[in-house]
Amino acid sequence: MTNTAVLDELMTLVDPSKVLTDPASLEAYGKDWTKHYPPAPSAIVFPRSIEQVQAIVAWANRHKVALVPSGGRTGLSGAAVAANGEVVVAFDYMNKVLDFNAFDRTVVCQPGVVTRQLQQFAEEHGLYYPVDFASSGSSQIGGNIGTNAGGIKVIRYGMTRNWVAGLKVVTGKGEVLELNKDLIKNATGYDLRQLFIGAEGTLGFVVEATMRLDRAPRNLTAMVLGTPDFDSIMPVLHAFQGRLDLTAFEFFSDKALAKVMGRGDVPPPFETDCPFYALLEFEACNEDVANEALATFEQCVEQGWVLDGVMSQSETQLKNLWKLREYISETISHWTPYKNDISITVSKVPAFLRDIDAIVGQHYPDFEVVWYGHIGDGNLHLNILKPDDMAKDEFFARCATVNKWVFEIVERYNGSISAEHGVGMTKRDYLGYSRSAAEIACMKAIKAVFDPNGIMNPGKIFAPE
Repeated sequence: MTNTAVLDELMTLVDPSKVLTDPASLEAYGKDWTKHYPPAPSAIVFPRSIEQVQAIVAWANRHKVALVPSGGRTGLSGAAVAANGEVVVAFDYMNKVLDFNAFDRTVVCQPGVVTRQLQQFAEEHGLYYPVDFASSGSSQIGGNIGTNAGGIKVIRYGMTRNWVAGLKVVTGKGEVLELNKDLIKNATGYDLRQLFIGAEGTLGFVVEATMRLDRAPRNLTAMVLGTPDFDSIMPVLHAFQGRLDLTAFEFFSDKALAKVMGRGDVPPPFETDCPFYALLEFEACNEDVANEALATFEQCVEQGWVLDGVMSQSETQLKNLWKLREYISETISHWTPYKNDISITVSKVPAFLRDIDAIVGQHYPDFEVVWYGHIGDGNLHLNILKPDDMAKDEFFARCATVNKWVFEIVERYNGSISAEHGVGMTKRDYLGYSRSAAEIACMKAIKAVFDPNGIMNPGKIFAPE
């Protein structure tokens, strides 16, 4: 724990009212959406400028104090959890859009800008920021960059790293680096910008980001299709991808839909009960595109791949169809789910899911399992729901015992143990299933260059040695 004199010095570096040590603040800012680790930070500090971030890092190096970055705290890997007396650096007050270039379609953001704030800014200027997910109303750009956030539009637009034109960072040594300087083409050696994207704050803190924007999509239209089995989803994806430029292709199980329907605030897509559902989205720029979508739907029905379906006819219906998918995570949070966020190449998804499902069914016969995910990019979310009468610690312990088998399957398929949620603390012990020993050694060596004293978000990505 950080002693009083050291904390008193911290208060001289920022507005003293922006250093909090009360129990409620420590609880709120010391955690993310995971519930595996109880928060136990020493203090929360809110910088307002790059200079203050530098001063905080210099202070931490002098006193060997560990720092944990905090954005919207919507992470699902424990990367923003302060469980061992660290000082949390929260970027809530570095939340401004600093500049906008309409010609280059770029916008300069501080790290505390909320994702939806950036999306709305883009819309106001007739443009589009495409990285989107259920937590966009509270997640922050700095956190998105730190975890290389993905979401529901990856099949068309890619991950966060595709939209970062340049970064300004404060390293673990307190240096300010300006990375890539917003260039489209820059062949001058190592792209250090990419090292900081997905690094979860272990190399340094993002203090400014230049984000690219795109043209606004035209007449987005969604379809929800019910399938008789999971294997039918892949030929449906192939059929639609062959005839339309999809902006999204999601899937969810009947159990996931039942949980959302249980909320009572979203209408069912259609009356037919189906084991699995696909949600796809495209730009219906003209009547020909809409007709092509309907013709593809009819083809899928004829082939027996689709049992029923619906296509949005209005903006309201589009939003309601998306709620069927976007409300899943929030809805099942009531059951304290044990989450696995895994991915493989798209063509291997059906066999992969069958193998995982068999292992889960064998070892969790009494647990309810909910599947959903971004099937168009090979990303599956496996959620095991905690029984109401089981203690959280017992539940997590039982789930953890089967991780070895699940991740052995991931390794066999050359997949990833974390597709988009990062490694943090929840996946750090399993990193070897996706990364070789040589790769991990290189990653640790890179961290040592940028953070020689090991103060930047220690215990994340790598297990403590």
